[in-house]
Amino acid sequence: MTEATGTTEAGTFTPATRFAVPGRIAVSNRAASVWQTATIAGIRRETPHAATFRLAVPGWTGHLPGQHLMLRLTAGDGYTAQRHYSLASAPDGSGHIELTLDHVDGGEVSGWFHTVARPGDTLEVRGPLSGFFAWPGDRPALLVGAGSGVVPLMSMVRHHRALALDVPLRMVVSARSPEELIYARELGAETTTVFTRSAPPGVPVGRMAAAHVAPLLAEPPAGGWEAYVCGSNGFAEHASRLLVAAGQPVDRIRIERFG
Repeated sequence: MTEATGTTEAGTFTPATRFAVPGRIAVSNRAASVWQTATIAGIRRETPHAATFRLAVPGWTGHLPGQHLMLRLTAGDGYTAQRHYSLASAPDGSGHIELTLDHVDGGEVSGWFHTVARPGDTLEVRGPLSGFFAWPGDRPALLVGAGSGVVPLMSMVRHHRALALDVPLRMVVSARSPEELIYARELGAETTTVFTRSAPPGVPVGRMAAAHVAPLLAEPPAGGWEAYVCGSNGFAEHASRLLVAAGQPVDRIRIERFG
């Protein structure tokens, strides 16, 4: 995942990373720079193409929902591959963290996880990284994601539930079909789902639209929403424009995009 950069075109506007500075959270450079050994403690299938990997990291110092880590795999010949992955789990002090990974065609790291990795295998991680997209639970959160962009948002939802926070939280998430909706079994009343290619009987099919976000902006909570948008480049631009058009202040939209 990478933080977004904004673009301005005639008649359109995409919020830029540099605007989203209120509440920026400091990250410990010391913790983020130290590689730690992680052991796969469990694997849970989420969809036909995505799975959650539970890692035991005894020295993990904790994280905030929305943060990510750097992961490193080392082959027997010394070749290494590194990737950034969002944390899916809420911080709980258990010494365990979770990552949810799509199986990307041709992806050497995601391919290893989905076809080779087994409980007991080890790898290296360092983090947590970036305070930009973190949500400490201190302000109303409006979460908007698509596909695997739901991963850091689910960390926020889990954190909200685990601490029984009374601060408002709502999520709008898009998936191609019910079968590809990550965390479908966990989603609750806080979540509105949008299906772009196929849907259950009676549920409309189509791209996320103003009708999905405008009602939440029409009656915002006291203090307004802090919006978190995560997904592909195209989705991030589309969703951020919907939010701005519905009245969300540009300086209160945080974007994390991939692809």
